[in-house]
Amino acid sequence: MVNTNTFRNQERQIVLIVFGIMLIRAVFLFLMGPMPQDAYYFFYSQHLALSYFDHPPMIAYILSLFTTVLGKHVVAIKLADTVTTVLTIVLFYRLSKCFLGHKQASKALLLLLSTFMVTILSLISTPDVPLLMFWALSLNFLYQAVFNNKNLYWIWAGIAMGLTFDSKYTGIFIPAGLILFLLLSDVHRKRFLSIWFWLAVLSFFITILPVIIWNVQHDFASFKFQSTARMNDPGMHLQIKYFLGLVGHQSFILMPILLGSILYFSYRVLKSKQFNPLKLDSKKQFLLCFSLPMILCFVLVSFFAWVKLNWIMPAYLSAIILVSLYLSDKWLRVQVVFSALIHVLLAFEIIFYPVQVKSDDTWYGWNQLSDQVKTLQKKYATYFVFSADTYKTSAELNLY
Repeated sequence: MVNTNTFRNQERQIVLIVFGIMLIRAVFLFLMGPMPQDAYYFFYSQHLALSYFDHPPMIAYILSLFTTVLGKHVVAIKLADTVTTVLTIVLFYRLSKCFLGHKQASKALLLLLSTFMVTILSLISTPDVPLLMFWALSLNFLYQAVFNNKNLYWIWAGIAMGLTFDSKYTGIFIPAGLILFLLLSDVHRKRFLSIWFWLAVLSFFITILPVIIWNVQHDFASFKFQSTARMNDPGMHLQIKYFLGLVGHQSFILMPILLGSILYFSYRVLKSKQFNPLKLDSKKQFLLCFSLPMILCFVLVSFFAWVKLNWIMPAYLSAIILVSLYLSDKWLRVQVVFSALIHVLLAFEIIFYPVQVKSDDTWYGWNQLSDQVKTLQKKYATYFVFSADTYKTSAELNLY
């Protein structure tokens, strides 16, 4: 009885800490100015299209919906990110309960909520915001189709996977992960012969038609930009600093404890079967197929090119569920407390701005800049104002 009460008290403490983290995130919604990414994708939403040069269109549609209903201001933009991320969290928890008991599913939820990844997603507009929501939705549908034999869910899964791709091109790792899982699984390999699997494939291609049509109309400009153009970058050569940078910023968005746990327990699961994924339990195969390939792919890329901190985010959803099978309550508490401290420091930085950001990648000062530009516009009415520092200043001035 004593141990049960002790655990319940500790669980309450963890829940209170995580609630505090979520409260801080809600405060950020009203305190933060727009990041350049917010302004940039708001510009997308002002010019809706089937797709765009550098990304598919889903973030534009979501921002357009929220700013049309709530008005064209910063809080409406950030609220779109927050609401979408809350849906991601709900879908993640539902998925967790498919693989874990109640206690372990709660652990998985606490781990996800403790990450800085969720903070970024809920406060900054990027294609990753809808990407993770539809990724989580796809995994929920695929679980029902594969493990519960609900045939109609194959079609829903195909649509959800298509919407994932319509959010960001890295959504292609979802159908790739499905194919890898079916190839590895002796039990489920027969799905390739099922009409329902091919209906999922058809649903996927129908759902991504807008992006394909846009690319056909524009000489495949977006596909080329995100593939051959990046691969042909003359700056691409072996550089260990890029890999170290990857480790550094992934430790930042997950917290070092969670990142280390994902790597360690993934290794342990594979090692337990002598590195033979064919011998793994089907559900563990499923989780690994939607996490490890994406992680390994970008780790390899990081030796030759800079991998941005958000590129691996989707892989962590199933990886966190896998880790929750093994991570002790002690390390969970350490993760959550460390996360709370980092979020308090971040809140202090946003409210009081003691450390100035020496970059245009900031939330601070854009309103003042826009006032100065308006003054210049009035003084020099026959001239026009532009900026030549990529997209960020132009996007922010457009927003204001």
